[in-house]
Amino acid sequence: MSSNPILHSKTIGQGRPLLILHGYFGSGDNWKMIANRLAATFQVHLIDQRNHGRSFHTDAFDYELMVEDLRTYIEHYQLEKVNLLGHSMGGKTVMLFAVEYPTLVDKLIVADIAPRMYPPHHQDILDALNFVDFSIQNSRKLVDAKLAEFIPEVGVRQFLLKNVYWKEKGQLDFRFNLQSLTENNNEVGAALPSFTVFNGETLFLKGENSGYISVDEEPLIKAHFPNASITTIANAGHWLHAENPTDFYTEVFDFVKEK
Repeated sequence: MSSNPILHSKTIGQGRPLLILHGYFGSGDNWKMIANRLAATFQVHLIDQRNHGRSFHTDAFDYELMVEDLRTYIEHYQLEKVNLLGHSMGGKTVMLFAVEYPTLVDKLIVADIAPRMYPPHHQDILDALNFVDFSIQNSRKLVDAKLAEFIPEVGVRQFLLKNVYWKEKGQLDFRFNLQSLTENNNEVGAALPSFTVFNGETLFLKGENSGYISVDEEPLIKAHFPNASITTIANAGHWLHAENPTDFYTEVFDFVKEK
């Protein structure tokens, strides 16, 4: 048993373990709808990664650390041959985990992210979040109004507002560790290290209207994951599991069910 802190999670259902890792600024709660359906067949673990959700906060934040967090989690719960599903940042975590600990992984699902490096592109969101002053914006409505000065998209603000909670009576706060995410923002786009390979069954799901996985990325995906298939989810962007949950669920279930 490791002495490292254990990631917070919610586990539902019974069967073979399926671990879901959320994206940047997200949490396991974002995946409840899909998880509830999958829980009819699998033991689904909705995991909060470090500095997110209800998991521990640390100054350090990179994929190597998040991979070790996941290994510690799997050891702590004595899981074997897990199915992994990761979206965006979570997809980067599960890709690196699979190439480093292939014997712990049964099947791998990566949602709308490729193994390549992505330039930092969340600065507008980080700027907006850092302009929130909870001593002034002391209601969710006021926080939303402040964010709206920087972020016109209602859906993005609603997603971010899911992280606002009452830390104590009369005092709101963010669940994520904003300082660490701000300081380590460059880490989020890091590429999978060169010449790393996972030979297990792998499914990449990309949103039809998303630019995160293009045709140009397919050779790189195949180089790291020679046993990968790439499927497009219609009528969906980067948030493919929320924008087309029916097709997303079907692709995931058909891939991980016992053959």
